[in-house]
Amino acid sequence: MQILRRANVASTKLLKALTWSPSRLTRCFTEEARDRVRALKPGDKLHGYTVRRVEEVPDFFITAVMLTHDKTGAEHLHAARDDENNTFSVTFRTTPMDSTGVPHILEHTVLCGSEKFPVRDPFFKMLSRSMATFMNALTAYDWTMYPFSSQNEQDFKNLMSVYMDAAFRPLIRELDFCQEGWRLEQTDLTDPSSPITFKGVVYNEMKGVFSNSQSLYMQEALNELLPSHTYGVVSGGDPTHITSLTHEQLRDFHAKHYHPSNARFFTYGHLPLESHLEFINDSLNSFSEIEPSVRVPLEPRWKKPRSKHISCAPDPMAADPEKQHTVSVNFLMSEITDVYENFIASVLGYLLTNGETSPFYQALVESGLGSDYSPNTGFHSETKEAIFAVGLLNVREADVEQVVKIIDETVDKVIEEGFEKTRINALLHQIELSQRHQGGNFGFHLAITLASTWNHEGDPIQSMQVGTILDKFRDDLKQNPRLLQEKVKHYLKVRHELRCLQHQHIEFLTLSMYEGSFIMSRKMLVKSAFFMLSTKFLHVFIS
Repeated sequence: MQILRRANVASTKLLKALTWSPSRLTRCFTEEARDRVRALKPGDKLHGYTVRRVEEVPDFFITAVMLTHDKTGAEHLHAARDDENNTFSVTFRTTPMDSTGVPHILEHTVLCGSEKFPVRDPFFKMLSRSMATFMNALTAYDWTMYPFSSQNEQDFKNLMSVYMDAAFRPLIRELDFCQEGWRLEQTDLTDPSSPITFKGVVYNEMKGVFSNSQSLYMQEALNELLPSHTYGVVSGGDPTHITSLTHEQLRDFHAKHYHPSNARFFTYGHLPLESHLEFINDSLNSFSEIEPSVRVPLEPRWKKPRSKHISCAPDPMAADPEKQHTVSVNFLMSEITDVYENFIASVLGYLLTNGETSPFYQALVESGLGSDYSPNTGFHSETKEAIFAVGLLNVREADVEQVVKIIDETVDKVIEEGFEKTRINALLHQIELSQRHQGGNFGFHLAITLASTWNHEGDPIQSMQVGTILDKFRDDLKQNPRLLQEKVKHYLKVRHELRCLQHQHIEFLTLSMYEGSFIMSRKMLVKSAFFMLSTKFLHVFIS
């Protein structure tokens, strides 16, 4: 299982999408798989589905077909391509309103057994039996995905059967919830008199995440920049809140979010679309369409910038004990459903921060005020509205305001002077080259790349039309040479801005303020939960 978080490097989403792994030259693809779907046209009926669009994606040798399931409204995108490594995924928009980690725990728990496969952990049993080239489940800020890839047709069908039953008909047993989420357990299982503590797969995982000051910093910055809805909480789960989640709440979350009307299916490769649709339609026939109440609203814009102070423990191994502060300025950008505008914003993020000749690298990193960029520096498009952040690690407390001043001055300088044409052209050339050098498991990475935009009713096919986007960008830049400067002014000279400072408290030599409060609350929660348990039920955890 994997929880997705914002990257800690400055990059564009498009470049990440096209350069996943050590590159290899794209082989010559035949047309057989694409020819099978080219005859389809909007309005055609196919195994309980209606075809909405059929569109060529020449940059990736794909013919894309968008369909809607007639009975439930589930969306399906098929990317026909003569690639034997076929991919399937089903993605749900999951929008928690608290930090109990319910989508993360549910992602784990549904794979512990289903109606058709009531055995213990069928997912992990398939790992040792399947010929899959990829199997996993992923939790992001506002979606949960169940993807796999396989080169064998029968194996692909077997995996689809396991995944579909797990997603839509899981058992969600209470003991599985205790195993994957949280439970009370003796520290020594052989000694009933030993102290009782909290345990659980997700609970322990998120304890590790929150023990890392950089992870805590990025999470706090996101929560403060987008506080009004689901991004204001911790989708993966805050250990101080995970233990308040109940088994009943977990089942309720599944019933609300894991419905076909809230699902987006993706298939990729050379296997026939018809067989995919026939199987999925049979699995969904017992459902009827509903209106999922899981939309994410736009963040209300602030009238003035805000500040956030985060406390953590000093690093005893730091080269300079006086330089342990992290500071960044975070900006809200475009809606990610506007594919072209989001592309421009990602280009800005790259040009502003990537490489030793970039404006912020020269102004911040080379200033000597800090050791490197802050962990959240760069352009991020995993939320409904994209984010750009820039800052420094390992700064003296006395230099914090100077860092913020340099950021403001650098923005003004870029608005005035713009970017070197050679850097812009080099970036566009790099994107073009990356289309010809696509890494392994292309289908899975394509599914990940499209997930966030599609999750908010964006156009996933348009997102794949890289050549068209590049042509338009070049034309617009030719017509208006100040295009990028105007965009910098539009996005980075606004009031929806968060100035985030992480500072070390010397009195917490080994524990951050978060860790200290976590330990205190854990002790109280253990006592409270212990007294709520009967002796018989407690025996389940120590037997």
